[in-house]
Amino acid sequence: MPAEWEKHEATWICWPQNSADWPGKFAPIKWVFAEMVRKISEGEKVRIIAGSKKAETDAKAVLRKAHVDVTKTEFFVIPTDRNWTRDFGPIFVKTGKGERAIAKFRFNAWAKYDNWKLDDKVAGILAKRLKFPILPAVIGNKPFTLEGGAIDVNGAGTLITTEECLLDDKVQVRNPGFGKADVETALRESLGAVNVIWLNKGIAGDDTHGHVDDICRFVNRDTVVACVEKNRSDANHAPLMENIERLNDARLEDGSRIDVVQLPMPSPLYCDGMRLPASYANFYISNAFVIVPTFNDENDRTALGILSELFPDRKVVGIHAVDLVWGLGTLHCLTQQQPAVG
Repeated sequence: MPAEWEKHEATWICWPQNSADWPGKFAPIKWVFAEMVRKISEGEKVRIIAGSKKAETDAKAVLRKAHVDVTKTEFFVIPTDRNWTRDFGPIFVKTGKGERAIAKFRFNAWAKYDNWKLDDKVAGILAKRLKFPILPAVIGNKPFTLEGGAIDVNGAGTLITTEECLLDDKVQVRNPGFGKADVETALRESLGAVNVIWLNKGIAGDDTHGHVDDICRFVNRDTVVACVEKNRSDANHAPLMENIERLNDARLEDGSRIDVVQLPMPSPLYCDGMRLPASYANFYISNAFVIVPTFNDENDRTALGILSELFPDRKVVGIHAVDLVWGLGTLHCLTQQQPAVG
């Protein structure tokens, strides 16, 4: 699996259509999507999954009002359950011959929700439409259940994930009966991950039970940003510090150490008393921009500054995500990169 900062042919998103994902906040969400598309489309094609032709028409109207060049977008009408493209959409890989293919993982709505059967079909449908080979991912002799937000890769063979997400055998169990060695074998065979770094837990409020894209992200082959919470009374303080310790002890695929850059957390956000998974680590790296979720927080500027230094070849900009995170995810959760040819 190529790294996210490698050249893209396109970025995939799914136009919002499930109002239950953003209780009481659905109206402004389409304008957040429009701003995402406006930024990303400056450097690459944006391929948009729409649930119907009517949804496609409505989306184009919103994009035009937001001054998006719709000629830089391409629509695919495919019914979906929800909008989290990172998790159910196609994960693009390169074969040993350098050809592109889609690794097909099973999606079951984070082993938590009932509405997932349409989403689970999307990667297979797109493989046929794009005429890409589809590589079924298996663990043992069963389909391998995995979401794109559960992993992050450096493009050279190292993958980071969490034990909470992929190894927990009591809560939101993705692959029951399989242990660490089984999961590592499946990750190697499906994504070329010859080296897996295991962090422990994700952040408080994470509906996915431990997705790594809220806590730690590669920014180049040997550097990660990792979230820290300085408030010792906060639920995130201890688990995030443990993850920092694990990263400091970890090695890359060539045996070298990882350069760990600390990224602050925003102040806690809540919806009806439930903590939301607000994190600056849920940024997305496109060809021209790095778009970063911001939360009207004093740490917004600090996070943007840290990421700007790490991505000198791209514009680093904030996208207002206070409404977006009511859906229990933000920018990275909604996007999926399609690597360029070559």
